[in-house]
Amino acid sequence: MKKIRIGIIGAGIQGVCSALFLQKKGYEVILFDREDPGKQAASYGNAGHFSPYASIPLNRPDILTDIPAMLLSSTGPLALRWNYVPKMIPWFLKFIKSCTTKNMMHTAKYMHQILDLALPAYDELFEEVDLTGLVENNGIMYIWNDQNLKSRELEIKIRDEIGADQQLLNKKEIHDLEPNIKKIYHGGVFYKQAKHAKNPGKIWLRLFEHFKKQGGTFLKFNINELNFDEDKPVIRSETQRFVFDKLVIACGAFSKKLTDKLHENIPLDTERGYHIHFKGCDHLISRPVVFQNRGFGMTPMEQGLRVVGTVEFGGLQNPPSKGRIKNLINNAKYLLDGLPEHEDEWLGFRPTLPDYLPVIGPSKNYKNVFYSFGHHHLGWTLGAISGKIISRMISNENTNLELSPYSSLRFK
Repeated sequence: MKKIRIGIIGAGIQGVCSALFLQKKGYEVILFDREDPGKQAASYGNAGHFSPYASIPLNRPDILTDIPAMLLSSTGPLALRWNYVPKMIPWFLKFIKSCTTKNMMHTAKYMHQILDLALPAYDELFEEVDLTGLVENNGIMYIWNDQNLKSRELEIKIRDEIGADQQLLNKKEIHDLEPNIKKIYHGGVFYKQAKHAKNPGKIWLRLFEHFKKQGGTFLKFNINELNFDEDKPVIRSETQRFVFDKLVIACGAFSKKLTDKLHENIPLDTERGYHIHFKGCDHLISRPVVFQNRGFGMTPMEQGLRVVGTVEFGGLQNPPSKGRIKNLINNAKYLLDGLPEHEDEWLGFRPTLPDYLPVIGPSKNYKNVFYSFGHHHLGWTLGAISGKIISRMISNENTNLELSPYSSLRFK
């Protein structure tokens, strides 16, 4: 009997995890990407957090009053590239509309539904790959000062309501966990179930290599056109034509170029995120630390101390901002003494929708096309569970989950 053939466009963590779960079900899988996996895409440059607690969305009523101050602050987490503002206006209007208590709780509930399954889904994949020394189980810590305490209290309350595991910390407990951090904090929270990657790019690459060892095929070229032979998706290169039984679009912030061609008006845009490394400084902290007032974090990694953060709205074409890099340097030195010159300036793209829920599921218009993108800050955490859900959808299996909130049908 001929195997069912599935194509996946995008070989980042979403695409690779989808490919592995589909292989487990006996499908023939071909992965496409314009770059070789392991290169400096979002799956390489992220904060490396496995964050099962991170269900509180940015579409919150209190965020609207904070945005002007964030934009005016040189140390703040938010920036705009003004030449991109006209293109962002429709997205911003949808975002503002979604910033209600009802919408916030809807997003939190359905982010929690999949986040709660995120680590077990990775465990299924990690059992088959040697990741010795690449995943740490030291938890993740968030700290804050006494500004914007109402926002912190709101986050704690919502996590309690939806059942996320959290432990509040006082000053002494923070110091005991991370004695090298300057005492600028007044409180914090510890997520002991969370983990972090010592090198996200290396984990991503090992999962990809496992996909190939299992008989998977990877083809490197940029796909701009999608056609259909009756109901079957067709991909063409300059020299080849591929016909699939099913197709998965999982190319992150670049997915909109394809969904637009499928006549779906999905309001996907990008939050640009940055990182730098301080080489040889990973010993200064034992786990990821996020300073919420300035919206940045630090993760101890093989490459050194990775400092990540900021949200910059500026699209896919603008060059990196030196101001955002300087922001990360200054923020890191605000928390830690004795840091050397930084290395490895990096810019990546987080695919984000105005309601801060991903799109996971079938296309509105084409029954044999499936989507997995729009995971904003949680693409790394949600890679495995999204792939598992996609594999079950394609197999017409019951997931025992309420999946309609992730459907592209929610966009008119």
